[in-house]
Amino acid sequence: MSKHRELGLTDFEYDLIVEKMGREPNEVELAVFSLMWSEHCGYKHSRPLLKTLPTEGPRLVMGPGENAGAVDVGNGLSCAFKVESHNHPSAVEPFQGAATGVGGILRDIFAIGARPIAILDSLRFGEVGESARSRYLLEHAVAGIGHYGNSIGIATVGGEIYFEGPYEQNCLVNAMAVGLIETDELIKSAAAGVGNVVVLFGARTGRDGIGGASVLASAELDADMEKRPTVQIGDPFEEKKLLECSLELLDRKLLVALQDLGAAGLTSSSAEMAAKGEVGLDLHVRRVPLREQDMEAFEIMISESQERMLCVVEPERVQAVLAVCAKWEVNATAIGEVTDTRRLRVFDGEELVGDLPVEALVDECPTYELEPAEPATPLYPVPPKLIDTDDAGEILLALLGSANLASRKGVFEQYDALVGSRTVRRPEQADAAVLMLPDPANGERLTALAPPKGEDGPKPAIAVSIDGNGRRVAADPYRGAVEAVLECSANLACVGAEPLGLTNCLNFGNPEKPHIAWQFSRAIAGLGDACRAFGIPVVGGNVSLYNEGAEGPIYPTPVVGLVGELPDARMSGRLGFESAGDVIAIVSADSWKPSKAASELSKLRGEAVEGPLPQPDLGELKALHAAIRQAVRSGSLSSAHDVAEGGVAVALAESAIAGGVGAKVSALDDLFGEGPGAFVVSGPAEAMTPFGAAARVIGEVGGEALTIEGSLSVPLVDLERAFSRGLTDLLD
Repeated sequence: MSKHRELGLTDFEYDLIVEKMGREPNEVELAVFSLMWSEHCGYKHSRPLLKTLPTEGPRLVMGPGENAGAVDVGNGLSCAFKVESHNHPSAVEPFQGAATGVGGILRDIFAIGARPIAILDSLRFGEVGESARSRYLLEHAVAGIGHYGNSIGIATVGGEIYFEGPYEQNCLVNAMAVGLIETDELIKSAAAGVGNVVVLFGARTGRDGIGGASVLASAELDADMEKRPTVQIGDPFEEKKLLECSLELLDRKLLVALQDLGAAGLTSSSAEMAAKGEVGLDLHVRRVPLREQDMEAFEIMISESQERMLCVVEPERVQAVLAVCAKWEVNATAIGEVTDTRRLRVFDGEELVGDLPVEALVDECPTYELEPAEPATPLYPVPPKLIDTDDAGEILLALLGSANLASRKGVFEQYDALVGSRTVRRPEQADAAVLMLPDPANGERLTALAPPKGEDGPKPAIAVSIDGNGRRVAADPYRGAVEAVLECSANLACVGAEPLGLTNCLNFGNPEKPHIAWQFSRAIAGLGDACRAFGIPVVGGNVSLYNEGAEGPIYPTPVVGLVGELPDARMSGRLGFESAGDVIAIVSADSWKPSKAASELSKLRGEAVEGPLPQPDLGELKALHAAIRQAVRSGSLSSAHDVAEGGVAVALAESAIAGGVGAKVSALDDLFGEGPGAFVVSGPAEAMTPFGAAARVIGEVGGEALTIEGSLSVPLVDLERAFSRGLTDLLD
């Protein structure tokens, strides 16, 4: 009776398994159930809440339930995208944890037939200025991301990093991937066709990753971190072959269905394919190519070895599939058949070692009602006081040099942002990444080595951004989650892009605790309301729970990724001031009421993490974002940058640093307050006219300093030094 507890199942769940099977499960069956009914695979505590999110939209092509979501981006193309977590593996072994997180999200993209073109990452660590462990995790996680993305030849075009004490024991590594596909070429993962053959192709299967979904990803981390055997090992060069092989198989119409092997390995991929197709599968584990020949049947079923795919093939096409795999030097083996039994049967040679009902595995995992309760006392310690000054110039320099706001150049320069020749805007050039699309009207095709041509004329493009601020969600879970959507949409508006779809990664603590359940339920309510107000469908995502240890939970961290479209990449906006003499304006909503609550300044001053955050008017902000988007698309603005962390003063400084030119601004009421609903823009005076009363001209571009009348005057060189050296100094 203790075995099921070791695998993460409760006594109630074990009894339910016995009831559904009509007998006690054997070793293989118990291992399979432990994975499929884990939090990571079964969404036991989140499924009811996730169903409340909006999942319909006019441009939606593929929604939740598949390997990735997709939206129509015009000209017969769809953009596939998804974000997922690899938090616990990265806390145990950061290089491989982060690297395989990238590999896994890329497979989700090409599992639906799309060619990956971009990677973004959202990272959280403890205070690197104080913690050697957090510095180690940062260094090795970044190296792992760069190793995998650079090696496979896919551009890492954006992301974010925050450093906060509550992430000390549980770092967050969320990876987002974006791909393109001709819409009518999308493939789903449902197995079909009784008698069809199940083919496993890719890397050999080993013992790495065993128990990753249940033991590692669905429980709190122990202080001793003795879980390295459950961390997968990645090989980006093997994945590159697997990518090209998969896309050729799909291009030649050789496959009925395709599924990647991620969490829970062969167990989840086979069970989910069977469930979606309402069929059964017979699998023969001794046909699986192994790295270690003495593996038990249950180990083969639950191994999470990387760079593997499972497909369903009509019998007469099996040889053609094997030939394509051989061409790409990819192992491929027929390991099973589609049946009409609605059961997942596992054979070890001639012996039937597992016989499981597919519905019970996938569709009948128990769900648990949360018992949310707002905490009566603060959950998080007050951060240490780092500054003690009221001088606005000193505060601005401290903010620019702080861990959360300083330049990430030392990180993103480890990534190749240009490979593929689609990148128009990369980190610290604009608020969102911009990538050109192929234009069929110009004879451009979607291939790995065919970047868009250089002819004159509009260049259709997509923009992508990923955002989330855990401290603000901790202070006010509902409004903090709303702000995550608003920030992402604002970033897209600043490059001229209209949001088409959203993916999310919901990182929280233990949902069985009432205060975490409260954070979780309020944050999902905020996400849903913001998406509905802006008309943005949720196309899919990921939930990562149990991110806490002996010292407490992480900040509740819903991370959202948005994909948007813009008609012409040549008109995409920049954040840097451009021309001396341009006027500078704040374009804001009437409801914009910035405050110091949970702001970056409040953190530096050692103030408690508490709300409430400002209440945004979502209808007004939707119109404001549309106005900014249209102005950028028209080409009338020289720069556009949303007011976010650090407030107006930091937004002005960031635009000055990016443009390499100063600015002189009239007196402002609140320099460092934060809250959604404002943009700093620059351009000719007439460019501000279309904004009407929403625009307030505050100064002009020029000079060698940022001067705010009555508050501060800081030389540009000092701003640049603080911004560029801040994170580097903390890491030295």
